[in-house]
Amino acid sequence: MTTIARGLDGIRAQQGADLGHTDWMEITQDRVNTFADATGDHQWIHVDPERAKSGPFGGPIAHGYLTLSLLIPLWSELLQVEEVDMAINYGLNKVRFPHPVPVGSKIRATGRIAEVKDIKGGVEVTVDLAVEIEGVAKPACAAQGIYRFLAGAAQA
Repeated sequence: MTTIARGLDGIRAQQGADLGHTDWMEITQDRVNTFADATGDHQWIHVDPERAKSGPFGGPIAHGYLTLSLLIPLWSELLQVEEVDMAINYGLNKVRFPHPVPVGSKIRATGRIAEVKDIKGGVEVTVDLAVEIEGVAKPACAAQGIYRFLAGAAQA
């Protein structure tokens, strides 16, 4: 994990910084099924392991949006900014899913700070993110996350 002290000034100095990577997280069938229940997406390539064995991926795969949503807990392992009052997820730029995530595989996130710009009351940070699959060259997900770090009584 990258920890940035000195709040806004500290993060301003980090443009281009490599944030490293998170720990590996296993993608279980239970997690995939829970996501399917939460979203109503019960497509057989995700939730029917027997049928999925003869499908295009040789077994069940995680939903792309499940992979994307896992950036939330993984992000907290990539970056910690001290001496700010609030950090918010402001959104995403280009998101792609270059490779499916097989159930039973492990993923982790990597990140690099692409841009830091001043906004009223804080900074907006654009981070190039990738979700890697253990043993696979292509990432499962590539996205740009946009985060705002605010100090004082500033509002997003």
